[in-house]
Amino acid sequence: MDEYRNLGHMRLANKTHLLPYYLPHHGVLRMESTTTKLRVVFNASAKTSSGLSLNDVMECGPNLQKDLMGLILQWRQYTYVLTADIEKMYRQILVREEDQHLQRIIWRDSPQETIQEYELTTVTYGTKAAPFLAMRTLHQLARDEAARYPLAAPAVEHSFYMDDLLSGHYGSFFQRSFWMTRPIPNAWSSYSFIFSKINDTI
Repeated sequence: MDEYRNLGHMRLANKTHLLPYYLPHHGVLRMESTTTKLRVVFNASAKTSSGLSLNDVMECGPNLQKDLMGLILQWRQYTYVLTADIEKMYRQILVREEDQHLQRIIWRDSPQETIQEYELTTVTYGTKAAPFLAMRTLHQLARDEAARYPLAAPAVEHSFYMDDLLSGHYGSFFQRSFWMTRPIPNAWSSYSFIFSKINDTI
């Protein structure tokens, strides 16, 4: 939770909203993980006194997710291939300030401290609209950057399965090297989309 605060992904709640939604949350420990061993999981399907949850009343948006089998078959046809993922992808996408009261949590660092109310400021994994918001943001950035990055932009728009990139190129070694090692990570780092676990064929 310190990381959420330090990165600006949660802030002290604005208590002027009369109808906030409180997200239950708990930690999940995965010792085998090579990146984040302890993750916070939020439950947007928890029912309120109305009998409804946030996910019950949230629009999910259209499914923009690529078919995984089709993506893998396409990826296997390239001469040179690239895999990567985006670190904390959902948490790089801000939620409108007027909607953040619907992502309220309670937290304290120790039992000796007073419980405080916070609001999550970014797209939250576990909310129904999160997959659509993440993919729609990627697609929009790809279109916005298409003129500057004509090779990287189509890869970003068409080669992601959630936060995982499966892409490649048919060109020469020089084209492959330039395309893989510079435009994709560099183009999106300015939007706080940081690529990690980058692997390619050399």
